[in-house]
Amino acid sequence: MAIRHGHVLLSRYNIIVTLIKSSGIKNLGTLQYSSVASTNNVKSNTSKIKERLENGPDFADFVQGKVSSGENWKDYDGKLVREKGDKRLRLPPWLKTEIPVGKNFAKLKENLRGLNLHTVCEEARCPNIGECWGGGPDATATATIMLMGDTCTRGCRFCSVKTSKAPPPLDPNEPVNTAIAIAAWGLDYVVLTSVDRDDLPDQGSNHLSQTVIELKKKLLVECLTPDFRGDHDCVERIVKSGLDVFAHNIETVEELTWLVRDPRAKYRQSMDVLRHAKQVRPDVVTKSSIMLGLGETDDQVRKTMEDLRAANVDCVTLGQYMQPTKRHLKVTEYVTPEKFSQWEEIGKELGFLYTASGPLVRSSYKAGEFFIKNIVQNAKKTSLST
Repeated sequence: MAIRHGHVLLSRYNIIVTLIKSSGIKNLGTLQYSSVASTNNVKSNTSKIKERLENGPDFADFVQGKVSSGENWKDYDGKLVREKGDKRLRLPPWLKTEIPVGKNFAKLKENLRGLNLHTVCEEARCPNIGECWGGGPDATATATIMLMGDTCTRGCRFCSVKTSKAPPPLDPNEPVNTAIAIAAWGLDYVVLTSVDRDDLPDQGSNHLSQTVIELKKKLLVECLTPDFRGDHDCVERIVKSGLDVFAHNIETVEELTWLVRDPRAKYRQSMDVLRHAKQVRPDVVTKSSIMLGLGETDDQVRKTMEDLRAANVDCVTLGQYMQPTKRHLKVTEYVTPEKFSQWEEIGKELGFLYTASGPLVRSSYKAGEFFIKNIVQNAKKTSLST
């Protein structure tokens, strides 16, 4: 499956707005404000925001959950590991997010429904939907489009997307409608993902590549793809469509793949897909993602990261698995922000160009797009100068 999941819960904390400095992408700042604050109050805080951008926490602090409420999570004494006989673990405070509300949220949802488009944000119950869809005075509302419908041919045990052996036929207007929707958001970088379509002869690769072609006229494009059952022709079709970032999620460690993913999804097959994408186009940025909290060991996680680097994967994200419904796999462990910070350091040590590791980090997450966008643009500048 090419998509990620999450669970939205009400939080007692204020909404967090993430702002990007115009002079660069490395420093991110946050400002907490009441959801009933007036526009005038927001504008009057401009100078304070700028000061926070200069002196506030950076991106690593944000993705590790260190700025969610200003509290020190090391003092949390709740249970983090599920033992035999336990039904469920209580959600720790660093994983609680706001219920999505606001004009931007409603407008974006209406825009998507009018064009018969689906998003991984909704279908996979992503915990960051309020932030990405809500936008703000200094942020663009955006969503990750999920192509080829809202029904997948696979049934991974971590994913809340609908499944069927015979999903509805593809919408031939989807590539153009996707371009129309994204043009309205005023973006210069977009992430596309999709369901698996094992029922189609080409597994939907032509449809995906056509969508990329429609978008590449004006945008940098990242595609989070299925494994195409390991079909190299399908992989090449996508890679040669002109995309900038080829992403495919390994999802979990090799030892748990049989438990977590659909039986048709194989660990080595996914590694081969990522490796082949890089072989076909060495200039394309490759990316993958790992969920933590399913019962994996530290040694297994490190081995997975090493395997990704051996497959020449450039970027990796690590996030907390969150059970989307009672029908899905239970969380075995809630990994602390401090532990995620350690994995980020290991990612740097292993040589990834970009590592995002934090409880609420997801493979399709707009805060990280600024960093990968910078990698792509720098690579293009280097290519032009040589």
